Amino acid sequence: MRSIIFYTTPSGQCPVKDFLATLPDKERQKVAWVLTLVRDFQIVPREYFKKLQNTNGIWEVRSSHGSNASRLLGFLHEGNFVVLTNGFAKKSQKTPAQEIALAELRKKDYEERHTER
Repeated sequence: MRSIIFYTTPSGQCPVKDFLATLPDKERQKVAWVLTLVRDFQIVPREYFKKLQNTNGIWEVRSSHGSNASRLLGFLHEGNFVVLTNGFAKKSQKTPAQEIALAELRKKDYEERHTER
């Protein structure tokens, strides 16, 4: 079982929580269901959770409801934690480069602030 953590900026903002608040109820429920799969199952189908190639360890949580697709990006931390850094509505086939760059930047920030010294 994994723990799911929402990244918080140094100023206390929670971008994933803010993104989820913008979703209609049915979409938010679907995202919550997918997050339960990611949390509870060791092996999660790739249609819901996959590592993005050519990134610095970024994973994508994938949810669709009707014609709407939502994505949450994040990374694995210390093996048991999924830290979600940002979310967006998927509009094209390819994950936007700026969303990946943002996830990698937040990963670096999180690891710097949460690594034992």
